Amino acid sequence: MRTKHTFRLPPELAGQLADYACRKRVPQALVVETALSSFLSLDSSERAEAALGRRLDRITRQADRLERHLAITNEALALFIRFWLTATPPLPDTAQPAAQAKGRERYESFVEALGRRLAKGQTLAAEILQDIQATKE
Repeated sequence: MRTKHTFRLPPELAGQLADYACRKRVPQALVVETALSSFLSLDSSERAEAALGRRLDRITRQADRLERHLAITNEALALFIRFWLTATPPLPDTAQPAAQAKGRERYESFVEALGRRLAKGQTLAAEILQDIQATKE
């Protein structure tokens, strides 16, 4: 048994209701009944809050991983720069042009290798973890 209710809707909302019901090929009364049921259900707000909480937790874990990877990358770069600066002796002026040419050649090779590595999807973090596991074994 159903109870009949009469209510008035603003013209814009009535138009949206009619359009939606027509697109979905369902009666307008069913759309209104489903919307009211969803709106008045106590569980729907709790479910939405739980889903939002799960999403926020996932985003937090992703941000933590990004922060960890960034810290590893920064430390690796800083260590390399420190080693390079302390181990590389200055060149005499006569050797500068040859060293610069060799540097450009090495840089081009580096960029190509980086492009290949990124295309394959390899990451330094994964490689470091593999190296650590291999060392432990």
